[in-house]
Amino acid sequence: MIRRYDWQKLAQYCAGLFTAAGVPREHADIIAESLVQADLRGIDSHGVVRADIYLKRLEAGMMNADGQMFARTTGTVTLLDGNNNPGAVVGTRALELALEGAKRNGSAVVGVKRSNHFGTCAYYLLKAVQRDTIMIIMSNASQTMPPTGGLRPFIGTNPLAVGVPAGRRLPFILDMATSVVARGKIIVAAQKGESIPPGWAIDKYGNPTTDANAALEGSVLPMAGAKGYGISLFIDLLCGVLTGAGFGRYVNNMYENWDEPQNVGHMFIAFDIGKFMPTELFKERVDRYIEEIKAEPRAPGVSEILIPGELEHRKTLERKSHGIALPASVETELQGWGERFGLDLSSALLEESPYSR
Repeated sequence: MIRRYDWQKLAQYCAGLFTAAGVPREHADIIAESLVQADLRGIDSHGVVRADIYLKRLEAGMMNADGQMFARTTGTVTLLDGNNNPGAVVGTRALELALEGAKRNGSAVVGVKRSNHFGTCAYYLLKAVQRDTIMIIMSNASQTMPPTGGLRPFIGTNPLAVGVPAGRRLPFILDMATSVVARGKIIVAAQKGESIPPGWAIDKYGNPTTDANAALEGSVLPMAGAKGYGISLFIDLLCGVLTGAGFGRYVNNMYENWDEPQNVGHMFIAFDIGKFMPTELFKERVDRYIEEIKAEPRAPGVSEILIPGELEHRKTLERKSHGIALPASVETELQGWGERFGLDLSSALLEESPYSR
C-alpha cells in the first residue's frame, strides 16, 4: 500500500518545515513550491527528496535562512550575489531581475554567484513563459562527472534549459542535465534499493556499473560522450568562472562538504518577444511549428511525436488528481522533521484516495 499526498498540502507541510527552520514564510513557500512542482512533473530526483538535505544545511549554518542579496546592473547585464541563501530563493530573485531587464531592454543576462542547489530549471522557465519571455537557464553543480577520458569526477551534471511560450499549444520546456541522467535519479534508485540501467555511470575504478550505490561512489557519464562533456564545461565557464562563483572542484557538494557553502553559479538569459515581433504573432508561429512537427510521419511503433515538456505536463495533471507517492525513506525523513517542529505529515495525505491499489 502506497500513501499518496495532496500536492498543495504537501507544499504547505514542507513550507512549514522551512519556516520552522528559520526561513521567512514567503521564501519557505518558494522552496516548497519548487520541490513539489518537481514531484508533480515526475522529476522525483529534485522533489521533496531534497528537503532533508536543505534542512540539514540550514541547521548546520551551511545556508543562510534569510540573508540579504546584492545585485549590480550595468546595461543589460546583472550580477546577483545570492549571499548563500537557499537556491530556489536566489533563483527566483534572478528570474525577477531577468524578466524586468528583458521588458526594459529587450534582453537581459543575470549571472549569479554564492547560491545553492536551486531545484529544476523548469520551475523558473514555466514562470518566464507565462510572462511572454523566452528564457535560457544554466547552472553549474558539484563534481559528479569525469571529463571525457578521465577517471574521476571533475565537472557537474550542469543543466541547460530553455523555455519558449506558445499559444494554443503547450510551451516548449527543455530542461536537461549534461549527463546521461541526472545524478538525483541515481540517488533515488539507491534510496529505493533499485539498480540503474547500463550506461548511466561508472564505479570509482572506472568500470561500468548498474549498482546505484557504486555509481554514487563513482561518476555519472556525460550525455553523447565528448559533446556532453564540452557543453558541461562551457556551462561551468559561464556560471562559475565568469560570475565569480565556484567552478570545477570549488563547487562544494551539499551532501559531503560541511565546512563551506556550496557557492553554486547560475546564468539566466531572457528575451522579450515583443521587441522582435507582436507576441501573438510569435505564438501563432510557434503553434504552427509544433503542429507541423507533430504531424510528421512516425517511425514504426511510435504513437505520437512529443515536444519537450509534454510528458511532464501530463504527469502533473495525473499527480494533481491522484496524488504524489513518496519513497518510504523520504516519508521517514519528512515525518522526523515534522515531529521536531510539531507538524504531522499525515495531514498532507490525499483525502479522496490516500492509498493506491
